[in-house]
Formats: sequence, C-alpha cells, structure tokens
Amino acid sequence: MKILVLLAALLLHGVALAQSPQQSNFAVSYNYLELRFVDVDVNSGDGLRFKGSYQLPSNWLILGGITSLDFNNNVDGTFIEIGTGYVWEFRPDFDLFTTLSYVNADYDTPGGGADDDGLAFSAGTRGMIAPQFEVRGSINHIKLDDSDTYLELAGDYYFTQQFAAGLSLEFAGDADTITVGGRWYFR
Repeated sequence: MKILVLLAALLLHGVALAQSPQQSNFAVSYNYLELRFVDVDVNSGDGLRFKGSYQLPSNWLILGGITSLDFNNNVDGTFIEIGTGYVWEFRPDFDLFTTLSYVNADYDTPGGGADDDGLAFSAGTRGMIAPQFEVRGSINHIKLDDSDTYLELAGDYYFTQQFAAGLSLEFAGDADTITVGGRWYFR
C-alpha cells in the first residue's frame, strides 16, 4: 500500500511540473461516454467496459458504468457502478478528483451464481501534459466481499476535441488489468 501511495504522489508531482497554463485547446472534460476492451491477468479474463460521466455546474459529477468479463474457467462477471464525485481545478487543464460509487458484482459459474454489493472510492489526477495528450492517475479502493486497493495509470491521445483513445493499466493486489478504448466527449 505504501508503494501505491508513493507512486501516486510521484505521478502527481511529475504531471504538475510538466503542465504549463493554457498549453492546448484540448481541455479536460468530465462529460463523456467510454467503451474499452478489458484484459485481466487472472484466469485469462477479458471483456468490455462501458461507462460515462457528467459534470454538474457546481463541480460535482455523476457517473456510472457496466463491465462484462468472461474467464477461461467458465466464470462470467458483470459489474455495475453508479456514483458521484467532485473535481478541483488544480491548474488550468489539470484537476484533482474524488469519486464514491455503489458497485454490484454478479458472477455466473457452472455450479451456480453469486451476487455482491459494495462501495468503491477513488482519488486521483487528470491533466493535459501535451497539446493533445492527457494522463490520469488514481488510487482506488473497492470493498465487496473482499477489499482491494489498486493504482490506475492511463493516457489518452485526442484525435479531435470530441474523441480520444488510449490505454490504462491497473495494478492491484488480486489482479492486474489492461484496458484499451476510446472516449467520446459531449462538450
């Protein structure tokens, strides 16, 4: 856990130093829909994640998403998330954020199914470090039947002001995940 906190602090510090005010016409936006391919290193799991976010005028966010995963051992998982968050503008084109979500996990196995509810908390940073390149970093904690804390590092390239695509890496205690996908921004 100490390593995760240290890595997040180093990311925040490095991105803040690399940021220059009004560096680009591409601004960080929390009004988006996202589709990503998800690859989990445990039991060769993979699937799709669809999620979205909307920023209210008062810097509050509403967010939600669904992830569907298939694993090699005939186990399927569906995860639904709905929550809220808050954004602080740290510098122009660079923000700090936090979110709190309700999470429902549904598992189907050859021997039956299981359902679990819990909470997920996230705190992180987002910012433009180049005219068309955004980076994100966050520390996330999810509490279902078991708890897990993980670090997410991500980057997106903006092809237009409405469309960006990129990669994210999630380093967790139970499983590591890679996602690739795109975001459509409605500004």
